[in-house]
Amino acid sequence: MPRIVVRNHVEEHTTLQEQLEAFDQPVTAAEVDQAARRPSRQREGSGFKGFLVRAWFGVLYAVLFIACLLLGRFTTAVFTALMSWLCCFEFYRMMRIDGKMPNEFLGLVAAVLFPLSALVSPIFLTALLFLLILSLGLWYVWSPRTRIADVAVTAFGPLYTGFMLSAIVLVRDAAPGMAGALLAIGVCASLWVSDSCAYLVGSRFGKHKMVPKISPKKSWEGFAGGLAGGVLIWVILWATGQFRLELWYAVVCGLVVSVLGVFGDLIASRIKRGAGVKDSGNLIPGHGGMLDRSDSLIFGCITAYLLLIIGGVL
Repeated sequence: MPRIVVRNHVEEHTTLQEQLEAFDQPVTAAEVDQAARRPSRQREGSGFKGFLVRAWFGVLYAVLFIACLLLGRFTTAVFTALMSWLCCFEFYRMMRIDGKMPNEFLGLVAAVLFPLSALVSPIFLTALLFLLILSLGLWYVWSPRTRIADVAVTAFGPLYTGFMLSAIVLVRDAAPGMAGALLAIGVCASLWVSDSCAYLVGSRFGKHKMVPKISPKKSWEGFAGGLAGGVLIWVILWATGQFRLELWYAVVCGLVVSVLGVFGDLIASRIKRGAGVKDSGNLIPGHGGMLDRSDSLIFGCITAYLLLIIGGVL
């Protein structure tokens, strides 16, 4: 009976000869029985243990994030810039796996500068966007080997990460003192709690899949649980009385921000699936890379900022 060897397509160093030799090795009945039993054993102990690992490092990340928000606008901008750099780096890594050749220097510099420029003034975001497109245009003109796909991927990287995440800095800076910190923490916490509630409810009750071809573990039951968790945090923000926030508008914000957070998660899942990778990186145990941990913040925070502006809260 031939041995079946499953290999990741990214492992390009594996030679054809090695694969052919693997098929020549016999498989004993004991090995077949052991392989059949292994998945069930892993499922028995990995669920709760995996959740503990995920929860522990998730809390650690959240504590560090919240500490930066509490310390002030400058630490918020620096931490967000670091997040943006890591997210953009992981994005470019996946694009290289997918056969693209981004200009990582231009993209990573822009990813860092977007949150820092938001610290100065929103007009600097527009100026930086112009400079990024201008620089990429010059690169494309003077580099004959550069494809337009490489230019597009290079531009998308910092826009998808640094530009979108700069909303965290804008929310933190929109209200003076601790009020701004509380609002920024509330916005981020609504997305974290939404993710956690979706995970817990989906793991326990999830039966109806949302988009099985993109994210097989996401269910409509988990989606509903995530909406409830997000709305709860926004209602708490309303209950503090610190902001000009009506109860009905808090509920609307909780729903819309949670939905866009899920959308951000699905976009990241689609990118990973296109590149043929499970996680964007391995920086945070139980979560994957920084992009895996921040995907819902990317769309959720900028949505919250726009809703707060539109609703007259900021």
